[in-house]
Amino acid sequence: SQPGEVQLFSPADYISTTLLPSMLGRFRSAVFSAIGGLEEDGLSASILHSSPVRSKPSREKYKYQRPAFLRLETEDEIQVTADHAVRPIIVPRDVSALPWAAGYAETINAGKSRHNEDQAMVRQGSIGVLVGGKMEQIPYTVFAVFDGHAGAGCAVTASNDLWTAVQSRLESVATRLVETDGGAKWYSRTISAESLVIGALESAFWDTDQKIGEEKKVYNMPGGCTVLMALFILGKLYVANAGDSRGVLCRAAKSYPMSYDFTPVTERSRLMQLGKMAPHLLGEEYSWLEYSRRPLRKDVGSRMLYRDAHMTGWAYKIIQESDMKFPMVFGEGKRSRLLATIGVTRGFGDHDLRAQAQHGTVLIKPF
Repeated sequence: SQPGEVQLFSPADYISTTLLPSMLGRFRSAVFSAIGGLEEDGLSASILHSSPVRSKPSREKYKYQRPAFLRLETEDEIQVTADHAVRPIIVPRDVSALPWAAGYAETINAGKSRHNEDQAMVRQGSIGVLVGGKMEQIPYTVFAVFDGHAGAGCAVTASNDLWTAVQSRLESVATRLVETDGGAKWYSRTISAESLVIGALESAFWDTDQKIGEEKKVYNMPGGCTVLMALFILGKLYVANAGDSRGVLCRAAKSYPMSYDFTPVTERSRLMQLGKMAPHLLGEEYSWLEYSRRPLRKDVGSRMLYRDAHMTGWAYKIIQESDMKFPMVFGEGKRSRLLATIGVTRGFGDHDLRAQAQHGTVLIKPF
């Protein structure tokens, strides 16, 4: 994958473009005729985050920062990390700043953004739980990385707030985690401790993204980010991710995937099903159908291979005027884009991100 600002994970960066409304249709067609020119895992227009009606908030929730364990204490030290000419590799000054002799290194993507938009965090804590009238502690360790795009605000916020949501959700099921009868019994069902931890992570991810969506109305928090979190608790490792940041476990010179990339390609079926069930989300610009190639007006009346949301294979259809709409999922591999805009799905933030549309508003977030 393309080297990222945090070297272990692929970035999702934006290309900034300013367009007149009348040029949007021609621009979209031109871009996807030569889609290879787009940056990897990026957006085709960061200007789409802005709103022509409401002005953006100017107040920031968190000041721009680098991961706390790097211990960069002055603005000058932080500025050194953004040197595009030298691109220094930044590592923790104190190896004891990370638990378990863990390692970390980062460098900025040359020329793609003014600052490093990625973040990382680590935390060791514990959850208090009453067992037999005595307070006991369940220790845990969390590592997480956040691959930001179109600004650092969302990644900075997530790196500061996600762990508190995880802690809160784990505390809500703490008494069930230490039960000795094999799991929590709810009526006729037995729910394992593992399922409770997984549910806590899933809920915390959802809570944090919803909170970011609300806070974007109050704070200047541009863009979005992917998330990859590794949680060690009760002797087990749990990995959760949003977007396409990737976790890999290495043992005895062998690698084992620990996460699933969420991209327009890997989620093609889900996205097409959603587009078919809720076509109003696509506006008048996009179609959930996929074609063997982009239909042109000269193709009207002729046959072309296509597939619908319920299909895994291909079949022929007669091209009609309605097929002139742009496919909601276009391109293959790292060149794929959702609604001609973004190359990653299920990330944090991007609540105000809109697809290019000549008529109405087509939001990315519902997908």
